[in-house]
Amino acid sequence: MKRIWIPLVLAAFIGLSEGCKEKTQSQSLTKEVTFTKEGELVLIKNENDSIVANLEIEIADDDYQTRTGLMYRKSMDNDKGMLFIFDEEVKRGFYMKNTEFALDIIYINSDKKIVNIAKNAVPFNTTTIPSEGPAKYVLEVNAGLSDKWGIKKGDLVDWTRQ
Repeated sequence: MKRIWIPLVLAAFIGLSEGCKEKTQSQSLTKEVTFTKEGELVLIKNENDSIVANLEIEIADDDYQTRTGLMYRKSMDNDKGMLFIFDEEVKRGFYMKNTEFALDIIYINSDKKIVNIAKNAVPFNTTTIPSEGPAKYVLEVNAGLSDKWGIKKGDLVDWTRQ
């Protein structure tokens, strides 16, 4: 019995190793998506109308872009963000599936006021992160930037397309 058991364990180990090799090879075939500037965005403190941040933005405004978002990217510069534009203002939920770096997710209503900020969203987490109220737009920036800029609910966002 020992003679049969050892080769079976060894065969299982070799098979597992081969499976890992295949998985690694298939993962390396996924090409990283690069940032494409499609506009500029400013974040404005509501109480004094001061601009606290200027960003280059990539815009997600169709079904494929809004489903993909910042997935399959290794990082993003701090002066960049992704703005999601939707047709309707409703309660929204985002998740971090296939997103490799932490984000602050900023929900924005049709008046371009911040509804809420989901800070430090965890990479690869598939748990839905909901807005606290209806949102027509969503801005994703690197985690920690919303605190650095001191933005909060009620502050304003404005942008232009390129």
